[in-house]
Amino acid sequence: MTTTGKKLVRLDVRGEVCPYPMLKASEAMKKAKGDEVIEVLTDHPPALLTIPNEAVKLGWDVSIQRTASAEWKITLTKSQTPEEGGKV
Repeated sequence: MTTTGKKLVRLDVRGEVCPYPMLKASEAMKKAKGDEVIEVLTDHPPALLTIPNEAVKLGWDVSIQRTASAEWKITLTKSQTPEEGGKV
């Protein structure tokens, strides 16, 4: 659970290269219920572009945080206005 009471789904795709991080994140977003937050852990820099692009198309908001010198956490939350798409 997150601090907002939403269910947290963690995807650890460290060590995986494109297109797998984006495909796994996309699958998780499509299966998610509206009250879920998805955290994607990655060490593959291209995923910092492919996952947010896919998320916005699917109506998710995106936040990226560097967690180590070559690792990032991409946090995906369902946009409150899905008809407009998400935001990065």
